[in-house]
Parts: sequence; structure tokens; C-alpha cells
Amino acid sequence: MDPFASSPRPRPAFDVTLRVGCSLAYEVTGTASLLLHVQPRPSREHAVVFEALTMGEGLPAESFNDSHGNRVWRVKLARGANYFRHDAIVATTSLPDNHHLPAASPLAPSELPVGLLRYTLPSRYCDSDKLAKFAWDKFGTVEHGLPRVAAISLWLHENIEYRHLSGRADLSAWDVLQRGYGVCRDFAHLAVALNRIFNLPARYVTGHLPDIGFPCPEDQMDFHAYAEVYVGRNWYTSDARFHVPRIGRIKISCGLDAVDGAFSTLYGGATLSYFQVWAYQVARGTVGVGDPLDFSKRIDNQTVVRTEEPYSVG
Repeated sequence: MDPFASSPRPRPAFDVTLRVGCSLAYEVTGTASLLLHVQPRPSREHAVVFEALTMGEGLPAESFNDSHGNRVWRVKLARGANYFRHDAIVATTSLPDNHHLPAASPLAPSELPVGLLRYTLPSRYCDSDKLAKFAWDKFGTVEHGLPRVAAISLWLHENIEYRHLSGRADLSAWDVLQRGYGVCRDFAHLAVALNRIFNLPARYVTGHLPDIGFPCPEDQMDFHAYAEVYVGRNWYTSDARFHVPRIGRIKISCGLDAVDGAFSTLYGGATLSYFQVWAYQVARGTVGVGDPLDFSKRIDNQTVVRTEEPYSVG
């Protein structure tokens, strides 16, 4: 479980079924290995019903939990093509982001759990030290805590343009603010950096986000990045890319910034040659792990939210 989870609370009813996963291929020209983050984290907000992870053919692999509580696989790659596939059926709730969390007052740095202090500091892509003047000028008069978190999210949503395929691995939050556009990774880095300026612990999160109750005309399934901000004694979702409560987030990893949330980190002579991600709602019992992808079974990507009898989850 997450070592920095929100305060204990009961699980909601799991009345939605999702299929999530990815298919990846790497071409290796020499000696190479990778770190792989693709499996959902344990959470009160969802439960993995069935799951399959395929990692090449006989590739040496070991799993471990990193310092942020992410499950990571270290894999030694073989020369030539290496194929990876993760597929899962996941039960989750039809309730939107932050539905279960109370209004809360932020803790002073002296009161924060010591393990969270690192989430208040600048990091490689969340260079909050460069953004301090901008943040205080824009948000310094907003009430501290959740109102300020919301104000930051709204400003980013209204002032940073989302451009599909505009992401770059070398851009920090400061860089994105200067150019004025980016992808979900960039929105997340800016939200994290701006909240950290006000001593609110903020972390970068990656995972799956189906289009439940939120039609998406582009219909481009991909891993999604957003922020979580610690207020009171709970982590609150803050997603400036959409700035509306969403349903069905399946968290995979979190950390200081995209370095900790990359779905893969390569060492050596290897390149990503194929990439596909899926995350959509299905009717329970109609799809199995490992079945061919059949998007005709998809029942989300519309305004209506379809629910089922809740799963019995221990």
C-alpha cells in the first residue's frame, strides 16, 4: 500500500468495470535493461479483478517497491525485439474525484509527516524555485489550502493550451509556463510546482483515465498525468488539464515528477518501437484478460454513466 496514503476511510462501492493496459515493444541493438511501471498501485479506490503481465520470452526480471511505493520491474532486455503487454480488469467506483474527502485546512511544514517534506521542494521538472514570484503575484491573495489548489488548477486550465503530441522530455514547469502550451505531463508539472511554493506537498501521478461521463471526441487513449496535493491529512486530486471531477482514475505511479512516473526508463542501446494504451469501461463479464482488443465492447465515452451491482471486494 501507499506509505503516504490519505487518512483511513472505508472503500466506496465498486460499481464500474474497466479494462486497462498497454502493449509495448523495444528494439535492442546492444546490451540494455529497463525499469517498467505499468501495474496499478493498490488503492481504496479500485481493485484489480484479473491481471496479466507478459515480459518478452524468458527475460530476466525482478520486482521491487521504490521509495514512493510504486511497483517497479527491472528487466534485462535481449538483442532484437522485446515485447511487453499488461492487461487488467479493474473494479472501481462511479463516484468522481475527491468525492470522499472532507474540506480541510493545510498543515504547517512543522506538522507534516516527515516523509512528505520532499514533496514541498523543487525537483528536476518541478522547478518551483523559479516560479515563486509568479505564484505569489497570481495566487498570493487566494485563501491558503483547497481554495488555492483550485485557483491554480483553474488558471492553468484557462491559460495553458493543451496540444496533443507537443510533449518534450527536457521541459520543466518553468519552460512550459514560458511557451504557454503542453500535454498532460506539463500541466501536472506546473500544478505540482506551483502548489509546492506554498508549502503544500504535491506529487506527480501517472495512470489510466477512461472517458466515463466525459465524451472525448479525440478518443486518444494514453497514460495520463496529473497532480495530487496533500491538504489536512489527505491527498486531493488536481487535474488542470480537464479541471472537472473525473471518474475511474487508475493510479500506476507517483513521485516528485516525471522521472519517478515514467512507464519505462531505459538503460543502454534500446528504443521504443511500438506503443499502445487502453483504458475504457466494459460491462462485467464481457471481456477477459488477454482477449483481443475489441473497442465495440466499450461503453464509456458518453455523458451517461453506466453502473452495475457493486463487486464484493474484501
